[in-house]
Amino acid sequence: MPIVNRIAAMHQEITAWRRDLHAHPEIGFELHRTAAIVADKLKNFGCDAVVPGIGKTGVVGIIKGRKTGSRMVVGLRADMDALPIQEATGVAYASQVPGMMHACGHDGHTAMLLGAAKYLCETRNFDGTVVVIFQPNEEGLTGSLSMLEDGLMERFGIQQVYGMHTSPTHDLGKFALCAGAMLAACDKFTIEIAGKGSHAGRPHEGVDPVVVAAQIIMALQTIASRNVNPLDAVVVSTCVVRAGEAFNIIPEGATLIGTVRTLSDRVRDQTHARMRQIAEGTAALFGATAKTTFEGDVPVTVNDPEKTRFAQAVASEIVGETNVKTMRPIMGAEDFSHMLRKAPGAFIMLGNGIGPGLHNPGYNFNDAAIPVGVSYWVRLAETAMPA
Repeated sequence: MPIVNRIAAMHQEITAWRRDLHAHPEIGFELHRTAAIVADKLKNFGCDAVVPGIGKTGVVGIIKGRKTGSRMVVGLRADMDALPIQEATGVAYASQVPGMMHACGHDGHTAMLLGAAKYLCETRNFDGTVVVIFQPNEEGLTGSLSMLEDGLMERFGIQQVYGMHTSPTHDLGKFALCAGAMLAACDKFTIEIAGKGSHAGRPHEGVDPVVVAAQIIMALQTIASRNVNPLDAVVVSTCVVRAGEAFNIIPEGATLIGTVRTLSDRVRDQTHARMRQIAEGTAALFGATAKTTFEGDVPVTVNDPEKTRFAQAVASEIVGETNVKTMRPIMGAEDFSHMLRKAPGAFIMLGNGIGPGLHNPGYNFNDAAIPVGVSYWVRLAETAMPA
């Protein structure tokens, strides 16, 4: 079965929703306009229940099938938040909010799941319950956890859960996924270095934390090259360096901030321990001290093997088996991983066409992908709970 005819007919309407969301991006949990639009549309579609305020500004819609013999409950999740980036696409519907834009396709994710909700409310050609989940703050990597802490899975009885993300590294309308670890765990690290300030012309009277920071930055790269098995994946990226305010003063301290990406708990623990050793040991060599802290706690996104095969079969039904690829794991992170720890399911990538990468000011969701994504959601629900 290719694109669902009714969904193809809805393409222009869903595109209009998507472009409106794109023009009015919101960040983190401050999604008041976006959440209100989602809730109003779900009510107008005829959802059996619409529950806002799950995980602060998350929205949940309940759609019951026209048959009631099954107690199966399937969750379909989309993220709604944008990024703090100044848009550079030049499109007519570009962001109207300075310094914010939908640079990760969440406007498309939200619009496609709304389209699926509308279709499922109209047809209800399934035996069970669909829970459509609209999540805040995916980019901050705490929105999923916030919804779970509000009882998302237990309150709505979700037994399986599925997610989807646009991908500018895959051809338009093609799918990609893999069983097991698919996306990396993500941790934010902060290394605070305490030295001793001095006049820049008399560096011997102080302990230069900038020199210590430079040594630590370089030494951290040896974790991947010399500490972790070459067949295991790990990325340590130092992205922020803060030290001093004047050209002629050696500062008292320096701070390094960055991210760690891993594909297993074992490598994650090993990397954290080694980072602390490197920071403390390097600082001590120069007479300074260093404190390393980690935050974020976003686990590896792990697809259930059985649900991965199921999702792959549904996607193949929409676009053909040759257009559904088994991909290698990637080091991007996704807080949908928390939901997959609560219920089996699968995360899938939908090709946006090759172009500017995610989190890039030139990125734009491709509206031509909408019928494919909506059809996938619909057929996934209908196939999981046949009427």
